[in-house]
Amino acid sequence: MDTESEPYVRLATLRQLHQVVADLNTARSLADTLQAVADGVVGGLGYELAAVNLVRPDGDLVVAAVAGSPGAEALLAGRVGSRASWERRLAMGHRWGTLRFIPHDEGRELDGDDVPVWRHDGPEPTSCDEWHPDDRLLAPMYAPVAGGGELLGVISIDQPRNGRRPGAWAREALQMYSSQAAIAISNARLRANMQRALVRLEREQQALRASEESFRQAFEYAPSGMAIAEMGGEEHGKLLRANDALCRMLGRPASMMRRYSFSDLVHPEDHGVLLRTSAEGGRAELRLARRDGSYLWVSLRNSVVADTTDGPRFLLTHVEDIEERKRHELALAHRASHDSLTGLPNSAELRARLSARLCATPQLPDGRTADATAYFPDADDFGYPFPPPAPPLAPLDHHVHAYEPDETDPSGGGKGIAVLFCDLDGFKSINDRFGHHTGDAVLIEVARRLTSVVRDGDTVARLGGDEFVVLADGLDRDGAQDLAVRLRNAILPPIRVDGRAVRVGASFGIGWAGCGMTVEEVLHSADQRMYVEKRSRAKTHRRAG
Repeated sequence: MDTESEPYVRLATLRQLHQVVADLNTARSLADTLQAVADGVVGGLGYELAAVNLVRPDGDLVVAAVAGSPGAEALLAGRVGSRASWERRLAMGHRWGTLRFIPHDEGRELDGDDVPVWRHDGPEPTSCDEWHPDDRLLAPMYAPVAGGGELLGVISIDQPRNGRRPGAWAREALQMYSSQAAIAISNARLRANMQRALVRLEREQQALRASEESFRQAFEYAPSGMAIAEMGGEEHGKLLRANDALCRMLGRPASMMRRYSFSDLVHPEDHGVLLRTSAEGGRAELRLARRDGSYLWVSLRNSVVADTTDGPRFLLTHVEDIEERKRHELALAHRASHDSLTGLPNSAELRARLSARLCATPQLPDGRTADATAYFPDADDFGYPFPPPAPPLAPLDHHVHAYEPDETDPSGGGKGIAVLFCDLDGFKSINDRFGHHTGDAVLIEVARRLTSVVRDGDTVARLGGDEFVVLADGLDRDGAQDLAVRLRNAILPPIRVDGRAVRVGASFGIGWAGCGMTVEEVLHSADQRMYVEKRSRAKTHRRAG
């Protein structure tokens, strides 16, 4: 070709370039496209060796295809070079348009980096335009977007067949080829992604269209519970099918399961959790009703699927029995909030329950804020012949305000949250005389007796030592006093421990929880009243034995 005229050489090169670009676009996969890129450099552009270095998701470049030398392919294929080393190469050398040529005398500083390199033996060049065995020619490939896209990879080229550094026309041809190669690689990736998406879609459609036998094998005999439910419409959530594992889990036959939706089976307190999970898909932990009326803790995992492109949507639900794990979690939570000896709520739980009933705004029984009267001085100071006007009512909200019943009210002062602080009398002497084993048994029995006296919904808590607190909502002053008497009388009878009868008494202080008070203020008030009551009673009455 060297003896031909330049126009003929260029025409022949264009024909070769056209052919190798056509080969790029006929490759069936990304791997075939990468190999076609390397083969095109060797087979169509006049070089002995080419390697395609492809950018990986982590940014480094891997040798994805090699052409021209089996030995080079065996050495280079699959090896990785760091992105930093490649960036350093692309920033140095001679810029031939988008190409980078690194002469052998400038590339020696790269000898220690991690970019895979094929070295071949060859004669030293005798002129400046001859190719040196250590010369490097790089053709970067960028994503085909306006303004230059991200780097897709780099073609490493070596050993021109004519033994000379490429001239202007050869450089232009290589630039055009690298640009077309980037387009081919991008298209191959797009085709691969589309094929994967189509495969996923086809698999989903096949799963829904599968034969009854295939579905039965995958669904009916799954070791964990599975169900398909309607999604949307008037029968949203209605169970269309439940497998045998779910039927056994809930003790209901399949024919009975089809009468229900998950909302019919879920515990009333878990309806909100189920609604959010059904609407959004995802995971939830809730309780489902068994046929015997008990509830089972399960984990639900929902997937929203479509029968066809525009067809009805369904919920595919995986149901896992988590009763044992949940029981363990609840036991841990119970131990964190309850006294390990008596099983009563502990100090932290007592404070949490009391805090939940109080807000920062004090309020009177008639609906006015307790501090509103401060806005109206005493009527006599202004010569009013009549009482001052009532302060404005507090804003309405959904919180039921707590306040201390008014002891001056002839009707009894209303009802509030009574806080009964209990301290055992004579307990220390039992501990000292008979040991902590007997003392613990006494505390356990006292806790049982206190719990047996209060109403459902009242709280009996142990603060620590021999101190207990009872929260009783909805009591007036007389009711609170009566409760204290009944609690004291329940404690007085002898307690038998290891064949020995011991007796303790109890002192009670009654405080009232009111909005505007802190929890510590409420407990301190009841504690102080308990000490007043303890000091006011004779020692013989405080001690029960």
